[in-house]
Amino acid sequence: MPIRLPSDLPAYDVLTREGVSLMDEDSAARQDIRPIRIALLNLMPKKIQTETQFARLIGATPLQIEFSLIRMTEHQTRNTAAEHMEAFYRPFAEVEATGEKFDGLVITGAPIEHLEFADVTYWDELTRLFDWTQGHVHSTFGVCWGAMAMINHFHGVKKHLLDNKAFGCVRHQNLSPASPFLRGFSDDMVMPVSRWTEVRRAEVEAAGLPVLIHSPETGPALVEDPCHRALYVFNHLEYDSGTLKEEYDRDIASGTQINVPANYYPDDDPTKTPQNRWRSHAHLLYGNWINEIYQTTPFDLSRIGMDATDWRERRGTA
Repeated sequence: MPIRLPSDLPAYDVLTREGVSLMDEDSAARQDIRPIRIALLNLMPKKIQTETQFARLIGATPLQIEFSLIRMTEHQTRNTAAEHMEAFYRPFAEVEATGEKFDGLVITGAPIEHLEFADVTYWDELTRLFDWTQGHVHSTFGVCWGAMAMINHFHGVKKHLLDNKAFGCVRHQNLSPASPFLRGFSDDMVMPVSRWTEVRRAEVEAAGLPVLIHSPETGPALVEDPCHRALYVFNHLEYDSGTLKEEYDRDIASGTQINVPANYYPDDDPTKTPQNRWRSHAHLLYGNWINEIYQTTPFDLSRIGMDATDWRERRGTA
């Protein structure tokens, strides 16, 4: 079954050309099933690129997915046309007011790592959204800065500034091969990393949270939070093959001091075309997450957030 997207969303044409199974809203309405409702809170500057990356992964399942786009209410983006935002995004205040519920929510990263959380202009609304997920979202997936913000809000785990940017394709270890989220994963894998901050394994584990994927070089990559029905990934499996190159080229053009992304270009030569070595694990992770949602979410959407017993029993935290 396909992911349900508006036919005029830019991602629709991109993913159609790639062969991703899609369905427009009129066709989806004729099917007598309940789709899995997945929302994306998009905090990244390049909205269209980010929504396409996540739609690609979320759409690669045998289930019908209804994909919704959410933004912070007062924050105005300078990198995406206002017409696009008006046509496809709903402010969180509107979603909150309707009382609607979602099976899953992805919260993206944001290029504001240098700021203290409390100094982020939309921090108060974002923390309200975190609390809102507990009654309105069956499972939440925080990504990079979004994950650091969530784990800080719910558990007080700090983010720490790095002396140098963690940047490149880093080999990670699978610490929990029996986890249903890592079904099909190799014992080790490559993940794209692009961040100026980190969370530390000792502090994550002191908060009682299991680290599922870890790198000795860049620290925890995937953490599970069973009590809040959440996953936190601090790296970027959703990245396209050329995303790290775009970031590197941008920094070079602006005069920013930056190292060549490690283990990304063949022979670490930025004149060569990079190869994608993480795509299969990206599809596995998001497919496993959606599978867990499908097996535990209530059929009646109104019951989401009312009883998390099924999820917690499967996680061993009931």
